[in-house]
Amino acid sequence: MTDDSGPGVRVGVVGAGSLGFHHVRILRDLPGHRMQGFFELRPERAEEVAEELGVPALGSLEELLDRVDAVVVAVPTVTHEEVAVTALERGVDVLIEKPIAPSLESADRILATARQAGAMVQIGHVERFNPAVLAAADYLEAPLFIESHRLAPFVPRSTDVAVVLDLMIHDVDLVQSLVGTPIRAIAATGVPVLTPSVDIANARLTFEGGAVSNLTASRVSMERMRKLRIFQRSGYLSLDLARGEGEFLRLKETLPAFSAGDESDPPGLPDAGLLGLVERIPLRGDGREPLARELENFLGAVLGTEDPAVPGEAGRAALQVSLSIEERIESHVADTHPA
Repeated sequence: MTDDSGPGVRVGVVGAGSLGFHHVRILRDLPGHRMQGFFELRPERAEEVAEELGVPALGSLEELLDRVDAVVVAVPTVTHEEVAVTALERGVDVLIEKPIAPSLESADRILATARQAGAMVQIGHVERFNPAVLAAADYLEAPLFIESHRLAPFVPRSTDVAVVLDLMIHDVDLVQSLVGTPIRAIAATGVPVLTPSVDIANARLTFEGGAVSNLTASRVSMERMRKLRIFQRSGYLSLDLARGEGEFLRLKETLPAFSAGDESDPPGLPDAGLLGLVERIPLRGDGREPLARELENFLGAVLGTEDPAVPGEAGRAALQVSLSIEERIESHVADTHPA
């Protein structure tokens, strides 16, 4: 199912794995644009996806690039540079699934190629489009402490990178965008459990201005969890990213007067304790799929009608912090296991 005429962006997908499949699915149905097909290196997988989604599997990357203005790069991280540079050198705009690349040197080569070709790089940090994050935007005000938990059961996917680049980088990007000031200090620890790479990690980021973020990511958990808690002077935001909803808690405008040193219940204190003192504002989106919003933003950026939500430089910044976290984890493991 392709459309090679009319307005909109001619777009395709490189890589039809677990995530690339959904890029193909959504782009196939996204109105106003022209889905040209996808390229998948594995013939059996290409045939399977083409049959299920009714989108042509093209025989080579070059054949796909000859037909498109923009592509989504959804291949393993180690081949991001190879695919992205090939596309960018032809002037094709790219959306690269996170992380932008496995190293800063690789990321810099991608961005340099984009500048030379006058093409655009956007990074697929899809949590920027999470309904809970979007609904919380109106209540955000100088976060002072952010806590995130991103836990998942083990699956043999993305084990070519440690859990920091696989999962935690989502939250690294989120907290950087929410706080908006440079990071001053990083502390981290982590452990390899089922793979040679780190499978569970914790990082503490201290920002200029005093904000602190505590991030935990695991791909060896017994349960799934994607939660973000944001504390600021005006209140507390609790976001369930898996459900795409949350709530904002803030003190009620009218409160009973009481002294911090008085152990007796002050007159008028609600029986519900803290919950009686706060106003709870539900935060919910419109139910739209975050990946669809991300792709709409990408295609809008290709057309020049909107700014890319996560430009290549922001993706590089998230990678830089994530690699710094990994370095500190490796140092911590070395310190606790002296030769």
